[in-house]
Amino acid sequence: MFFTCGPNEAMVVSGFCRSPPVMVAGGRVLVVPCLQQIQRISLNTLTLNVRSEKVYTRHGVPISVTGIAQVKIQGQNKEMLAAACQMFLGKSESEIAQIALETLEGHQRAIMAHMTVEEIYKDRQKFSEQVFKVASSDLVNMGISVVSYTLKDIHDDQDYLHSLGKGRTAQVQRDARVGEAEAKRDAGIREARARQEQVSAQLLSETSMAQAQRDFQVQQALCDAAVNARKAQADLAYQLQVARTKQQIEEQRAQVLVVERAQQAQLQEHEIGRRERELEATVRKPAEAERYRLERLAEAQRSQMMMQAEAEAEAMKVTGAARAAAVAARARAEAAQTAAKAEAFAQYQEAAVVDMVLQRLPQVAEAVAQPLLGTRRVTLVAGGSGDIGVSRLPGEILDVVTRLPATVEALTGVSVTQATQKKSECQA
Repeated sequence: MFFTCGPNEAMVVSGFCRSPPVMVAGGRVLVVPCLQQIQRISLNTLTLNVRSEKVYTRHGVPISVTGIAQVKIQGQNKEMLAAACQMFLGKSESEIAQIALETLEGHQRAIMAHMTVEEIYKDRQKFSEQVFKVASSDLVNMGISVVSYTLKDIHDDQDYLHSLGKGRTAQVQRDARVGEAEAKRDAGIREARARQEQVSAQLLSETSMAQAQRDFQVQQALCDAAVNARKAQADLAYQLQVARTKQQIEEQRAQVLVVERAQQAQLQEHEIGRRERELEATVRKPAEAERYRLERLAEAQRSQMMMQAEAEAEAMKVTGAARAAAVAARARAEAAQTAAKAEAFAQYQEAAVVDMVLQRLPQVAEAVAQPLLGTRRVTLVAGGSGDIGVSRLPGEILDVVTRLPATVEALTGVSVTQATQKKSECQA
């Protein structure tokens, strides 16, 4: 079965043996019923009223713009037709128009945000070209071509555009006022020239009068200057005489001051001499007398010390001689005593030794106990038996003393115990 369509329409046949689908714009095509399917898409031009309300421009001014755009699906271009079929096949013209309208409105708002109100208002052609260029590149991918775009209306709620018109109106009004002012200026210039001529004539007469008055004043000034010069000379002469008189008075005063200072200097010299004599009498002479007294006293002390030293030396000499004599006498006595002891030892032998040992035993015991007198603390270690504590100290001392006879016997060979027994027997 054949199907036909006009130049404002395109047919798409899909199904059996139609891969990819066949697209026919303005013509006819054979379709096998039940095996193939046919769909139509409109190629009519769509008129879009693109409105962007209260969009903020680059300077933040909200304006509303209305544009008119003509768009259509391009049937002659197979690629664009295929893209349009993929996106809009089965949709009505109103749905296709709504999609294109939203796309155009988005691009229009984007261009408005990058431009100022003045640029959009003054150069509408530039704005239209930018919207057309940006929207075309995007709609082509959908298979839609933008036939035309025109900026229809610009308005705002803030009277911003009205204010821009006021500027131009004010400029025209200003030019009118300037022209009127220039005309008035020319009239004023002519009037001023007339007045200038009148004033010039008046000034010429006044100049002549002023010159005459000036000559009079110059002559009067010359006379006054001569009078003042004479007066000034007289004043200067008087002041000069006064200055000379003052100078002479000051010179006399200076001479008087010189004489007074000379007299003061003489008085000071006399005072200095008097004070030096007073110092000589009150300080220097007593100081020299004191120094002489101290020198004599020191010399007497030195002589006394020398005499005392000589006396001490002589005394020490005498004392040394006496001590030497005493030592010699003591040595002779001890030698005689030793000789007597030796003779007694030779005569009595063991008895003499025993007697001497017995006489020395108390001294030995004292010497043994002597270290204990300076002892502050004694630590005793006791054995298993015997005395404990302080009571043990006398026993220790007696033990040392009882050992002396054995020690004497070991040194001298004389038994103290036997000698004592024999002495007791003899006495009995």
